[in-house]
Amino acid sequence: MAAKKILMLVGDYVEDYEVMVPFQALQMVGHTVHVVCPDKKAGEKVRTAVHDFEGDRTYSEKPGHNFTLNADFDEVEAEAYDALVVPGGRAPEYIRLNEKVLDITRHFAEANKPIAAICHGLQVLAAAGVLEGKSCTAYPACGPDVTMAGGLYAHIPVDEAMVDGNLVTAPAWPAHPRWLAEFLKLLGTRIEHPEMAAV
Repeated sequence: MAAKKILMLVGDYVEDYEVMVPFQALQMVGHTVHVVCPDKKAGEKVRTAVHDFEGDRTYSEKPGHNFTLNADFDEVEAEAYDALVVPGGRAPEYIRLNEKVLDITRHFAEANKPIAAICHGLQVLAAAGVLEGKSCTAYPACGPDVTMAGGLYAHIPVDEAMVDGNLVTAPAWPAHPRWLAEFLKLLGTRIEHPEMAAV
C-alpha cells in the first residue's frame, strides 16, 4: 500500500473527537495528515469542542483540547494531496465563508479524490456546491443544507456511515469505526488480520 497525503480542513471549535481521532488513526496506518485552518499557520492552535448526546433535543457542548496545526493554510496546494477530511463541530459554519476553503473542496470533488466528511462538515461541501446528486448523510440539523445543495440526504443511525463514489459521510463521531473503515477502503488501504496461531 502506498502511503497517502491527506488534507484536513478545521477551524476553531471543530469537534474534538472528529479532528483528534482521524488525525491519529490515519497516521497510525502510515498516511501523512496535514491539518490546516484559514488564517493560521503550522504551530498555531485551534480550540476544539466536545459535543455529546445526553438526552436533550440537541447535543451539549463542552470545552475540548487545543489542537496544534501542522501545516500553513496559505501554502496549501490541493493538487498535492490525495484525499480530504472535513470534521464537524462549529468550525464548518465559518470556514465555509473562506473562498479558498471552497476552492480546495471543489478540487477534490472534481478530481474524484476521496473525501470524508462527518457531522457538520457537510456544510462545507454544501457551500462548495459539490453535493449535487450525491447520496450522503450528516448531523440531522444539516440535512436541509444537503438537500438545498442538491444532495440526497439519508437519515441513518448515528454509528453508521455511507459511501457514494468518492464520498464517505457519517452523522457524528459515534460512527468513527465505520466512517474511517470506509474511508480507508477509498484510499486503498488494506489492513490484514492474520489468523492467530493455536496456543
